[in-house]
Amino acid sequence: MKLRTRIFLSFFIIILVPVILTVILLFGIVVFQARRISFEYGVDVNNLPGEIKVLLLDIIFCMLVILIITAVILSLWIYSGVSIPLDHLTRAAREIRDGNLEYELKPEGVSEIRDLCRMFEEMRIQLKAANEEKVEVDRQNRELISNISHDLKTPITTVKGYVEGIMDGVADTPEKMDRYIRTIYNKSIEMDRLINELTFYSKINTNRIPYNFNKVSVRGYFDDAAEDLENELTAKNVAFSYLNEVSPSVQVIADVEQIRRVINNIIGNSVKYMDKPDKKIRLSVRDTGSEIEASIEDNGKGIAARDLANVFDRFYRADSSRSSGKGGSGIGLSIVKKIIEDHGGRVWATSQEGEGTQMHFALRKYEEPVDTVSAPSRSVDRKTAKKKGTKKQKGGRS
Repeated sequence: MKLRTRIFLSFFIIILVPVILTVILLFGIVVFQARRISFEYGVDVNNLPGEIKVLLLDIIFCMLVILIITAVILSLWIYSGVSIPLDHLTRAAREIRDGNLEYELKPEGVSEIRDLCRMFEEMRIQLKAANEEKVEVDRQNRELISNISHDLKTPITTVKGYVEGIMDGVADTPEKMDRYIRTIYNKSIEMDRLINELTFYSKINTNRIPYNFNKVSVRGYFDDAAEDLENELTAKNVAFSYLNEVSPSVQVIADVEQIRRVINNIIGNSVKYMDKPDKKIRLSVRDTGSEIEASIEDNGKGIAARDLANVFDRFYRADSSRSSGKGGSGIGLSIVKKIIEDHGGRVWATSQEGEGTQMHFALRKYEEPVDTVSAPSRSVDRKTAKKKGTKKQKGGRS
């Protein structure tokens, strides 16, 4: 039975039951009084004044009016507090079923219905957020596939062309053959890097990045990394400089492989967008107290101030045009942010357009735990030694 039908039935029950009971009661009282008067005074009941009957009808009519007004007020009160909010709730559920997550449901009605409407509205907001996130993830995945496809197409085309040249005998000298093979090798390395980046991106999405944390010497690690970077960047005609101001005793807890990925992604991004003939990259490491801070500075074209806050977002590009031919999957710096945050650190960027960009990341220093057990034992040993020395002195005096 619907709520509206129940309310209508309740309306009639509220009116009819009291009226019937009242009529029966009044009829019984009137009959009893008439019989008493007839018995005491010998008066015929049918000859009683008509005023008594009129008074009885007036009482019944007034009670009926009062009951009707009361029932109407109660019914409207119940209907407005329950039925109307339920109708709105039903409409909201229908809108969500049809895919419209913009329909807002305002809490109304009795307390329980308001709570239900509030929970339903929270559910709608969460569904809307989840749907928007899904749309964004789908868009990012499509963009990633497009970027990777674009970036793979160029080296594959190059490899194909050089292989065809070898097959057709174009590389007819050892020097040409060596150059062709080196080009094919370099392009295969580039494709391998792109595939590894895509694989790592899938691990980020599922939070399955394999970390192997160990205590790492900051000085030793960055010295080795700088040596490798110098060789790589020199081959690309990029001047590299390095400064490490951290004490040899300073350590951090880190995954050396993933931190190297961070450095490579930042430097790769810097090299990609350099627009000056005299290319420079500088790596510096310093101790800031509770952290060590590594900075990678380039003399590229820089990043606009409005874009700095978003450079570590996934797929974000300060220059959205791909006409420059720079390529890139658009996830390199987002991988940097993810790895550093998983290390408990922080990453940020500063830049000035036309002069260059500085990428910074900071990691907490490792501090040896204080040995709270051995200190008292040494104190006891000193007291014991002191007692023994006192005994010896006493023994000597004797």
